[in-house]
Amino acid sequence: MSAELTKARSQINKVGTFLKQGKPLPAVSALYEAVGAVMRTPLIRSEKEEFAKIILDAVLHLNGDRNLRKIYPLILDYKPGSEKELTEQLLNVLTELQASAVEEAKDMMADMEQRIEKGLAEGKLLIEEKRFDEAKILLEKLAREYPRDADLRARIAELFIGGELFEEAFTYLDEAIELSPDQIHHYNRIAIVLRKLRKYDLAEKYFMRAAEFAKSDPNLYFNLGRLYVDWERWDKAEKASRLALRLSPEFVEARKLLNYSLKKQGKDPEAA
Repeated sequence: MSAELTKARSQINKVGTFLKQGKPLPAVSALYEAVGAVMRTPLIRSEKEEFAKIILDAVLHLNGDRNLRKIYPLILDYKPGSEKELTEQLLNVLTELQASAVEEAKDMMADMEQRIEKGLAEGKLLIEEKRFDEAKILLEKLAREYPRDADLRARIAELFIGGELFEEAFTYLDEAIELSPDQIHHYNRIAIVLRKLRKYDLAEKYFMRAAEFAKSDPNLYFNLGRLYVDWERWDKAEKASRLALRLSPEFVEARKLLNYSLKKQGKDPEAA
């Protein structure tokens, strides 16, 4: 028996397993692909009889599956020799299952968005009421429910920034950056938090990481310059503001930052 037929037999035998797992889509897909392989391959009589039997068994499994019947109520019809007609039926079933899967995914997304919005609203209220411990517990639980959601972590951080809970805000922004290192606005927000915490050296490191993704962003260098002003590193503030102006010569705030850093160094802004 060829490798393709061996694979087809394995796929057909998986139909019942998939259905027991509540997975009608992969069950139908497996049978569809297997029958296609059988049709493409010349078979001897014993092979035809074997595949006719296991295909019929798989069709009976599909016809008896309650989950599949809810989505596709029509009974699949198969007799040995009618493999082409069966593949046409299976293709119709796949179309229905895929459409149903899309709708189910949309419903799941809508439910997820509602849960997130509700959780964030509750967390915001707790923070406004100064019930910080309760807010931390609630928002931590919400974040654990969606471990790969960088935007959620950034939004939680914003709530903590609003409540001046900067240590907590840093934790969530750091997680957001780990999940989406190319989102430059996260770096700007975490720099603000670290400035509030007077952790200037750590803020500088985050800006250096951000520069890997946004070397041509004048706002990035302007915000870095703001950090150096708070840090009283006037020479570095000058350099950062010059980089911002090189990228955007009409950047008024960057010009002000440059002049301020020059004055702090005893230099003449007019000569800049």
